[in-house]
Order: sequence, then C-alpha cells, then structure tokens
Amino acid sequence: MGSAAAVGMARTLAGARFHKWGYSHVLDDALLIVSELVTNAAQRTPGAELRLQVSRDVHGVIIAVWDGAPDLPHAEPKVEPTLDDLDLSEEAFDDNGGWGLHIVQVLSAACGATRDPGGGKWVWARIIP
Repeated sequence: MGSAAAVGMARTLAGARFHKWGYSHVLDDALLIVSELVTNAAQRTPGAELRLQVSRDVHGVIIAVWDGAPDLPHAEPKVEPTLDDLDLSEEAFDDNGGWGLHIVQVLSAACGATRDPGGGKWVWARIIP
C-alpha cells in the first residue's frame, strides 16, 4: 500500500532476500534503491497497491516496483547543488527532493521503466553483486 510504512516494509523484505543470497556487500546500495523506488511509487499513488519484486538472474539482481499510475517517471534535469541552493530550515527541510532517480541511476548498472500490459508500470534497477 502506498504509505510511509511501505518503504520500511520493502527495505526489510529486500534486505532479507539479499542476506539470504549472500549479497550483503551490496546491501546498502540495494536498500537505498528500494527506498527511492518505493517512495516514488507511494507518492504517485498514495493509498493504492504497490508491488515489490527482487529477483536474480545470470546478469545480477533486479529490484522492481510496480504502481498503478500510467505515467513513466523521468528524472528532473541534473544540476550540481550547492549548500546555498538547499533550504535547510525546519519548514522546508523535506522540500529538497527530486534526486531519487539520479541516485538510482548512479547506484545501478542499468535502470528503467516498463508499462505493464495489465495497467500501471514497473520501475526497475539492476545491481551486479
């Protein structure tokens, strides 16, 4: 369900899978990717169903999140932020977002989005352990 709790639950589930596979050396990157993808999905479809899939193949591990929104994500134009650009006041502290997809791009070997024939979309990232 698209809520604040979804991110923590997704991180817990993904973390257990990575530990089971013996991939703890990439766990921090994987959990950050999970956090970003689930956060974006929850913000796009608050209160609606979300799906997390963590699977592996010969090319690595795929982290994928489904949401019911039809629009594909796009990264905001990349700029180099400075401390002067950030508003760190208590009132605006959470307004400095928009970096999630850039973070996913940097931490993954590949990433993208695919429309689901049944509706919605899957946003995914591949990690090579």
